[in-house]
Amino acid sequence: MPGPRRDRPAVLLLLGALLAADLYFHLWPRARRELAAIAPGCPCRRRLLPAPAAPPPRSRAASALRRLFAHPLYRAAAPRGPAEPLLGAREALRYYRRKAARWNRRHKLYREELNLTSPAAPLPLRPEASWLQFHLGISRDGLYPRSSPTVNRLLRDMQDFTTISADYSQDEKALLGACDCSQIVKPSGVHLKLVLRFQDFGKAMFKPMRQKREEETPEDFFYFVDFQRHNAEIAAFHLDRILDFRRVPPTVGRMINVTKEILEVTKNEILQSVFFVSPASNVCFFAKCPYMCKTEYAVCGNPHLLEGSLSAFLPSLNLAPRLSIPNPWIRSYSFDGKEEWEVNPLYCNTVREIYPYSNGNRLLNIVDMAIFDFLIGNMDRHHYEMFTKFGDDGFLLHLDNARGFGRHSHDETSILAPLSQCCIIKRTTLLRLQLLAEPEYRLSDVMRESLLQDRLAPVLTEPHLLALDRRLQLILKAVRKCIDTYGEAKVVANDTTQPEAPASDRVKLTT
Repeated sequence: MPGPRRDRPAVLLLLGALLAADLYFHLWPRARRELAAIAPGCPCRRRLLPAPAAPPPRSRAASALRRLFAHPLYRAAAPRGPAEPLLGAREALRYYRRKAARWNRRHKLYREELNLTSPAAPLPLRPEASWLQFHLGISRDGLYPRSSPTVNRLLRDMQDFTTISADYSQDEKALLGACDCSQIVKPSGVHLKLVLRFQDFGKAMFKPMRQKREEETPEDFFYFVDFQRHNAEIAAFHLDRILDFRRVPPTVGRMINVTKEILEVTKNEILQSVFFVSPASNVCFFAKCPYMCKTEYAVCGNPHLLEGSLSAFLPSLNLAPRLSIPNPWIRSYSFDGKEEWEVNPLYCNTVREIYPYSNGNRLLNIVDMAIFDFLIGNMDRHHYEMFTKFGDDGFLLHLDNARGFGRHSHDETSILAPLSQCCIIKRTTLLRLQLLAEPEYRLSDVMRESLLQDRLAPVLTEPHLLALDRRLQLILKAVRKCIDTYGEAKVVANDTTQPEAPASDRVKLTT
C-alpha cells in the first residue's frame, strides 16, 4: 500500500485560504447588504422585509389630459381683456325666481287636483345652484371658462340630483299631432328625447340609449335617418373641451329609472300614455308622433333602468335670444339631390361675397365647426345657433351631436368642405390640432382619459378613439395642402395673440 502523501497538508492550507478569501470578499459583503434590510425594532424573530414592488410603467395617457390643459396654448388670455358676460346677474336671478314661483304654484294646483293631502314644501331657488352659475359664466369667449369648477359641479349635480318633473321639449310639443307622414319615415327615434327638471330647478335634455356602443351605423343608412346616440352627445362635449372650443353644453351620462324619474313625476298625460310593459317585463316608452307610435321604436329599461345622456340647458330665450342660421354647407336632405357646394369646388368664393362671411370671424367659426364635425363623423349640421347679444362675430353653438360617432371605419371627408374649399383656419385652432397630434398629447389618449370621468365609461369603443387620430392627420394634411397652394399668410388667420411657449412645448405651423 502506498504511504501517506506528504503534500496533503499543503493542499488543505491552500483550500482554506481560498475559502477565507471568498468569505471575506464575496459572502460577507452580501450578508451585510441583506442584514441592512432587516426591519429594526422588532422584539420578535427578525425577518427580511419584502422587496418593494417595482412601480408600474407610466402610461403615456396617465396624465396627458392634465399636461394638455397646463400647456400655454390652453392658458392664454384673450387680448381684448375681461370677457363680456351673456347675462346680467341681477336680471337673471329676478327672472328665474319668477319661474320658480310659477312652477311651485302649478305644482300645488296639480297636487290639489289629484287630492294629494301630503304636504309638499315649495322648492326655493338657490343662487349658488350649479346650473345658474353656469348660465352666469357664459361669455363672449365660450359657454364656460377654462378649468371651470362650476362645470364639474354641474356634471355631478346632473348625475346625482333627484328629478322633480319630466316633459317633452318645446320642439316635440309643436310636432305632436302635426307630423308629416308624406316625408321620409324616420324610425331612428329622432324625436325621442325629454326635458328633465332637477330638485335645484336645473333642466337637462335627456336622450336615451338607442344603439349599443360596439354597433356601427349600417352603410346603407342615409345620414338623415341615422340613429341618435346618447354616447355621442357625451363624447362630443369632452372633445369640444379638449379642442378648447367650449361651444357644447356640459353633458354627462346617467342611469335613469324610467318609472320613478320620468313616469311618476311627469304631469303630461300624453307622455304618461306612451309607457307600457314589454313581454320581457321591462318598462318602455316611445315618442308620440304618427309615424313613431309603434312599440318596436320604443326604448326600454332593464327592467326600469335606462342609460342616457343629460345635456345642460342654455339660458331661456327670453333672457338670451338665439339665432338659428342655415349652414352654408347644408346637405341635401333627399335621396338623390345635391347642393351646390357638392358639385362646385369654387363654392367658397360665392360664400365669401355674402355678409357676414365676407369679413370677421364667422367663416373661421364655420371652419372650426366643420373640423369638429369631421372628427366626430357628424353629417347632420344643417343649422347652427348664435347668441344675438354677441353680434355677428360671436361663437357658434355646437348643439345636437347625437348623430356623431356612427362609423369608425369610414372618414367622411366631405364634412371638411369649408376647410378644403376656403383654405382658411384660425392660428389657435391649428396650433392645438398640431399639439394633439404629438405623441405626448395624442388626441385618442386625452379623450380616453377624459371620458373615464363619466359614470357610463367606456363611452366610446377603442376603434372610435383611434379614428380620432386618423382623422386628425387628415385635417392637418388638408391644411398643408392649402399652405402649399396659397401660402401660410393667406391660409392661417392670426385670430388672437398667443404667448410664446417654451422651446420644448413650442408647436411649429409647418411640418
